[in-house]
Amino acid sequence: MKILILHGPNLNLLGVRETDKYGIQTLDDINKDLKRLALQLKVEIEIYQSNSESFLVEKIQSATNNFDGILINPAAYTHTSIALRDAVVAVKKPCVEVHLSNIYAREEFRHNSYLAPVCIGQISGFEHRSYILGLEALVNYLKNK
Repeated sequence: MKILILHGPNLNLLGVRETDKYGIQTLDDINKDLKRLALQLKVEIEIYQSNSESFLVEKIQSATNNFDGILINPAAYTHTSIALRDAVVAVKKPCVEVHLSNIYAREEFRHNSYLAPVCIGQISGFEHRSYILGLEALVNYLKNK
């Protein structure tokens, strides 16, 4: 089983950016945790981060023949990107959306997710643990479908 993990814009600044909302873990810390969990779950993962919407769309499109599922933190693109949504729909792969902060406890414009309706689930508000919970949920879903 192979999972594509995508980190959206500004997540490369984790650990220094708004730690009250996103926690103190860096993106490297999160990726190390994901790699450890992948070994435990006996799944292969590929991890990418980009501030570019087009890069993220291309990576999602690459999932068609190369991945069994997608774990994504679209970050700010959650609330703006129909292109990411359309890419998830097009590849027909199970996708889990994750967020470090609880997007529903923040500014009203963050309450809308273009991706959530086309994902099998969304996990938010648990800082770096959102990724761990998301990967566990996605792998469980794939093993039981």
